[in-house]
Amino acid sequence: MKKLLRFLAPYKKECILGPLFKMLEATFELFVPLVVASMIDRGIANGDRSHIIRMCLLLAGLAAIGLTNTLFAQHFAAKAATGFSARVRHALMDRIQHMTYTDLDTLGTSSLITRMTSDVNQLQNGVNLTLRLLLRSPFIVVGAMIMAFTVDIKGALVFTVAIPLLSVVVFGIMLLTIPMYRRVQERLDAVTDTTRESLTGVRVIRAFRNEQAETDKFREENSLLVRMQQKVGSISALMNPLTYVLVNGAIIALIAVGAVRVHTGVLTQGAVIALYNYMSQILVELIKFANFIINITKAVACGNRVQAVLESGTPVPDGEAAPQIDESARGTLTFSHVSFAYAGAAEPSLHDISFTAKRGAVIGIIGGTGSGKSTLVNLIPRFYEPTSGSITVDGISSQDFPREALRARIGIVPQKAVLFHGTIRQNLLWGRADASEEALTAALETAQATDIVRAKKDGLDEMLTESGHNLSGGQRQRLTIARALVRQPEFLILDDSTSALDYATDAALRKALRNLPQNPTVFLVSQRTASIRHADLILVLEDGHLAGSGTHESLLRDCAVYREIHASQTQKTGEEVQPDGK
Repeated sequence: MKKLLRFLAPYKKECILGPLFKMLEATFELFVPLVVASMIDRGIANGDRSHIIRMCLLLAGLAAIGLTNTLFAQHFAAKAATGFSARVRHALMDRIQHMTYTDLDTLGTSSLITRMTSDVNQLQNGVNLTLRLLLRSPFIVVGAMIMAFTVDIKGALVFTVAIPLLSVVVFGIMLLTIPMYRRVQERLDAVTDTTRESLTGVRVIRAFRNEQAETDKFREENSLLVRMQQKVGSISALMNPLTYVLVNGAIIALIAVGAVRVHTGVLTQGAVIALYNYMSQILVELIKFANFIINITKAVACGNRVQAVLESGTPVPDGEAAPQIDESARGTLTFSHVSFAYAGAAEPSLHDISFTAKRGAVIGIIGGTGSGKSTLVNLIPRFYEPTSGSITVDGISSQDFPREALRARIGIVPQKAVLFHGTIRQNLLWGRADASEEALTAALETAQATDIVRAKKDGLDEMLTESGHNLSGGQRQRLTIARALVRQPEFLILDDSTSALDYATDAALRKALRNLPQNPTVFLVSQRTASIRHADLILVLEDGHLAGSGTHESLLRDCAVYREIHASQTQKTGEEVQPDGK
């Protein structure tokens, strides 16, 4: 949590002026009981109307000065708190954007959303309250006690008993609730995860008529969150009644002592009223401070969670400048005894993978579900780092490339077609921001997506909804392929990104990719042997192992796994398969 204070650095002036104006307000407030005492003892007791009027005007002046100071303090505190939260959110987003896939897998999307929203909001509230109350409330408590001693020492001794007891209550409850609020925020992560899953999968839920089960699941998660909140809330709620009891008990003792001393003539009525007002000030400030402690406890718990994100993951070495590339090696990629295991996994997802892809080659990757196909291609742009072995790109170790420079050479079409809210043109320009109209048209033609644009009223300026839900699955896939092609990449990765295309469109796409003028090296992940049968090299994966590699014909002859996959698909269409591939 302390490390987050660096985000307040640009607001040093506000962090000084905010509490300063609050202290000025508190200073003037401490004089109010003395003015009231003077009004009673000199004005009312002596019937001095002019003195009463002067004291009333003085009270009005103190109120105006206090209000002015409060407004300035609120302004500076709000400016610092909102600026602080904005900078924290920017830092979080920057950290998330640079996280490895391992970091993202470990933290989880829902937890990151909660930390970016709810946790940062709690931090903002905590900073605001800190600037306003951290110094003001203790100053009023201590100042009121000191002022009480100037009025009457014996009566003020009541304060010296009450304040330590109040401190024990406030700080005791704070220590109890800090870890509990942390667990509440973690439970909020689970509720957010359930909500996100239900919203993204709402069509599937309704298709299987599973609404009630999902509702019950959410109700269970939410009930658990409520029970945890109620438990910590019940402890936090003790703060106000306990402070009320202690302070009101002190007031009773104060009035009892004051009444005796007034009766004996040692103390004036105005002095007793002043002591009572000082005790009331202490009561009000301790109630404020108690609520401040509750909120700051939440803020500390949330701040620790935010800091955990900013410090999460192991930094992966990254170069600053792109290395010089030998033109003779450009477009080649080599895996040398590469293995990879996900964080916390019992077994590696890839075992000792070795192959070489030459410039302009089409590399087909096939295998059963969970065989490691997507994992393999995710290692190429350094979404993950290999556990062992090495990957060379253009004859240079991939780890010697800055990630930005490496990924600038790669066009990626993920397994799930992801489009963003905006126009078709805006989505395509993700591939290259300065792409010309001709480049966009060429990419659409290669991706077999020209008909999608022509069918839209506004063409390239047609607006897409979030995730492109106003398009079919096949249309989304073709547009994501076009987006990758706009970059004119040196390496093109198609991660099972033609699964929603019909065979004719798939074949036309593969033919167009062969004729690209930039001659990229293509990695084509597919479940269909028909999509990769003409690849220059086919990698067959089984449980993370390389079960075979070669051409379609050689694999039909030598690789039982490939032969089984091919047979299971071609038998459905009535095509006869021979062991020798003929």
